Amino acid sequence: MPSPWPPVPPYEAWSATCDTLHAHTQVLGKLAVALAPPEPQLQHAALRLTARGWETAPLPAPDGSGAVVVALDLRAHEAVAEHTDGGARRVALTPDRAVREVTREALEAVRDLAGPVEIDPTPQEVTWTVPLDEDDEHARYDPREVAPYFAAATRAALVLAAFRAPFRGRSTPVNAWWGSFDLAVNLFSGLPADPPSDDFIMRNAMDSQEVAVGWWPGDARYGKAAFYAYAHPAPAGFADAAISPAAARWDAALGLYVLDWDDVAATADPFATSVEFARSVFRHACEVCEWDPALAATAEGTPPPIA
Repeated sequence: MPSPWPPVPPYEAWSATCDTLHAHTQVLGKLAVALAPPEPQLQHAALRLTARGWETAPLPAPDGSGAVVVALDLRAHEAVAEHTDGGARRVALTPDRAVREVTREALEAVRDLAGPVEIDPTPQEVTWTVPLDEDDEHARYDPREVAPYFAAATRAALVLAAFRAPFRGRSTPVNAWWGSFDLAVNLFSGLPADPPSDDFIMRNAMDSQEVAVGWWPGDARYGKAAFYAYAHPAPAGFADAAISPAAARWDAALGLYVLDWDDVAATADPFATSVEFARSVFRHACEVCEWDPALAATAEGTPPPIA
């Protein structure tokens, strides 16, 4: 019998810790932007969810000495910078340390290990505007609130990985996005698309036909943890489908199909239910967006990924 999935509290119940954690992830993301070679769809800026928390990929050391990885260890509750030569520095996230303090110490740790680096400290895709290295507003960090988030995020990441695994077209890994504080995979048809707007993120991240499926823990706009999915560009009628499972629905305000975490967790097999949501939206998107049927079929294992 499948193991039960952990409950995720509503955003309002842990918003202070959530926003502080979100701000810490932005420091990692901005280091990736500063150091990683640019990739299409801004993939070089994405982070990963690992067995210890949020992490960068190995980043080129500015002084040419090797590579550095920066992580938020959500078990030990510290920011960690590690060099390929074995050097490491740790910055505690508790007890309730301000984003300003953690940001400055984490950057100094990277500089100490790998050489000079600067980031743009302006927070992105959030409601607050105080630079990360000056932010004393976000200081709440409760490990008891981080634990259920991390447990749920881990399960969501496994769902997204299983969904994308058999697809034979171009796809992303399971990305951890520090702007929107979500996890997502993107599957591409191979055709270009017009970005929905000309701002930096949109014109670089959304210049290809794609279907995206993701998960977030909830925020001020949508206060509950949920899986979501969208197609770009979405033709007329995309929002009109009956998506599986029955609890899934179109949210007009968000412009997304949504499946709430609580509805998933209440099923007999949450993992299978979540994967079916992703596949159901993908099938619908490929049909109305007129993807190559043979390519679309590979997302459900036709032909199988391993013969």
